[in-house]
Amino acid sequence: MRKISLIIFIITGSLLYQTNLFSKIVENNNFNQKYLSSYFSALLSYDNQNNQKALKYFNSSKFLLNKHDKFLREYIFSLVENGELSKAINQIKLSKNKNSSKFFEAKLLLVIDDMKKKNFSKAKSDLAELIEFQGNGTYEYIIYETLKSYNNLFFNNIIDEDQENFGKLSLITLAFQNCFKNSDKTSEYFINLINTVDGDYSRYIFFYLANLASNKNFEDVKNTSSSIESLSSGLLILQAKEWIDTLKFKKFNQHFSCKSSNDLLAEFFFLISNLYSSQEEYQKSNFYLNISNFLNPKFYFNLSLLAENYILNENYESAKKIYKKFNNNDQVYRWHKIKQIGKIIEIKQNDEEALLFIENEFKKIKKPSIKILFDLANIYKRNKNFNKSIKYYSTILLKLEKNSDAYASILYRRGGSYERLGDYKSSDKDLIKSLEINPDAPYVLNYLAYSWLERKYKIDEAIEMLDRAYSKKKNDPYIIDSVGWGYYLIGDYLNAEKYIKKAVILMPDDPVVNDHYGDILWMLNRKLQAKYFWENVLNLESADDEMKKKIKEKLLNGPNKI
Repeated sequence: MRKISLIIFIITGSLLYQTNLFSKIVENNNFNQKYLSSYFSALLSYDNQNNQKALKYFNSSKFLLNKHDKFLREYIFSLVENGELSKAINQIKLSKNKNSSKFFEAKLLLVIDDMKKKNFSKAKSDLAELIEFQGNGTYEYIIYETLKSYNNLFFNNIIDEDQENFGKLSLITLAFQNCFKNSDKTSEYFINLINTVDGDYSRYIFFYLANLASNKNFEDVKNTSSSIESLSSGLLILQAKEWIDTLKFKKFNQHFSCKSSNDLLAEFFFLISNLYSSQEEYQKSNFYLNISNFLNPKFYFNLSLLAENYILNENYESAKKIYKKFNNNDQVYRWHKIKQIGKIIEIKQNDEEALLFIENEFKKIKKPSIKILFDLANIYKRNKNFNKSIKYYSTILLKLEKNSDAYASILYRRGGSYERLGDYKSSDKDLIKSLEINPDAPYVLNYLAYSWLERKYKIDEAIEMLDRAYSKKKNDPYIIDSVGWGYYLIGDYLNAEKYIKKAVILMPDDPVVNDHYGDILWMLNRKLQAKYFWENVLNLESADDEMKKKIKEKLLNGPNKI
């Protein structure tokens, strides 16, 4: 990345010396090498995700604001990404009558400034200047049309029922606009979003609960909360559940209110940010997330997403700075911060140091929630400390209602830990009990069946369980592999090959699947192909030393088929 950036630096520099900018500066005897050097250093720092350094260089080359039209755009982006939106807006106002301010984001920030100050009449005027940028891209058009409909709502108290159709985004917009007017349709809109099957819209449970709480429908809030599964819920929903469980209903409106125009706009820009993030355009995503946080700085959840963007972009120091803003008295966000910093330590150092950090921070938490215990047990399991994972899974089971879905889920996970320790009696007991609660749980069926196959135990029953699992998850590569391996063990190599081949296509870099396929091909007397897949295992980083040793033996002698 650094080499590429340096090349860009050199090319950009050479091109600039051929531009009107260079000529104009020289002609006017205003040329100063330091300004250009600082500008290039700013671009290079920004390209390398070092925004603090970029801002330093931009500020030291501000002479170019009046000399180089593109300078303002880069400078504004850097200010916004650093959370200095007021400064960015003021700079745009100073440059408003110059060519340098004629870009979409500059005009947008002026509209945001108007709407934040509730100057909707001026916002209407500034929105008109966004029209010329509608053709720049899909999102620019969406932003313009949606802001226009929101401004009409805030200014005239009118919902535009015929607004542009942007799919689910339009439905979300209508839900919030109805919420703003406290319409009877509000709950219906949110419930429809929550129940949407083509995507995860669980986020809107929070806003549905917030609306109920603002209207003092506390019984409905409690009833909805009781159906929320803590172990599988995301950060925002966990926050809502904690407030409800502790009867802190006012917390909803303190962080988000449908009656606040700024809060609604903040949520809209979060959605735009999410669209860019899904396309791995993290800088643009951060740009809009910072706008969202500017409009509603109380909404910590969006801050957590900004930090996650930084982690994805390997900007770990910026992520840590955001996590420092989290209140340690808020257990949900405190634990989230601990896990995320642990992830950074794991990336930059190693698993052991990350686990040590998490353990030490966990000890400081008084009365940890079931969710925290659950996460910690999973962390221990992932780090192959199965005894400790069993300890915490067992603690959780004591706190859960027997025969609940959550109880079955913990039994499944604890059973897996027992199995990895070789305690098959305890493992089978947990997994069978889990299946008694949820008989058709595909991953439990798969785990227990595969465990039996590995032990050459109850093979016919195991294959029957795998058939049930496969009927529920026909495209899951792990289940497909298990089914194929079952057929291999009973000597039906043709059916085994059919399934494992499909698993290899779905998971080409999995060492176990490649190993299994090699065994099957060998038994079908396709020995050259078998060796190809075994050799592939040796080249996979995910294959451990023990597996590689077995593969080397197979390459010499073939599989030890019993």
